Amino acid sequence: GDTAGCTFCHTSPEERCSTCHQRHQFNPAVARKSEQCKTCHWGKDHRDWEAYNISIHGTVYQVNKWDPTQFDMSKKLADADYVGPTCQYCHMRGGHHNVQRLSTVYTSMGMSNADRGAPLWKEKRDTWVSVCDDCHSPRFARENLQAMDEACKDAGLKYTETFKVAENLMLDGMGEPMPKDLAPDWSGQH
Repeated sequence: GDTAGCTFCHTSPEERCSTCHQRHQFNPAVARKSEQCKTCHWGKDHRDWEAYNISIHGTVYQVNKWDPTQFDMSKKLADADYVGPTCQYCHMRGGHHNVQRLSTVYTSMGMSNADRGAPLWKEKRDTWVSVCDDCHSPRFARENLQAMDEACKDAGLKYTETFKVAENLMLDGMGEPMPKDLAPDWSGQH
């Protein structure tokens, strides 16, 4: 299942038009909807869709997406005046097709512990703030970026702590989560 989930997205080049523009309905208005990103960016390994969908931005989108006065998907992103941001509005700002260009610096592959003040990230973080200040103040965006930094640090500590607990359980001989003598049989009885 994990392998199939990965290969579904990662064997097709990101530059392929049909990744976002459906082959059978090659319509830019369809590609501008956040659900198009859900094709790859959801599930246990990429919780982007879930995070967006339950955020205030995602909620505004879900509630208003049927109203063309709130989300006119027929307009180019550069001309869009949405009541809230879609994935594309922020990550493809102005209709630019390089999604990575406007992505944040967060990932689960060790980046959460990176030095956020390093010059390497300054331009990316400033760009991130500039996208948010389309609708919010730069102070608001910077404070939220700082809060995410702190959350990443906390999560990293919890992650490390959890592995230490698991390691200690293994060393104490308690590594098997369901010892055979306590495992329930097919009927649920012990």
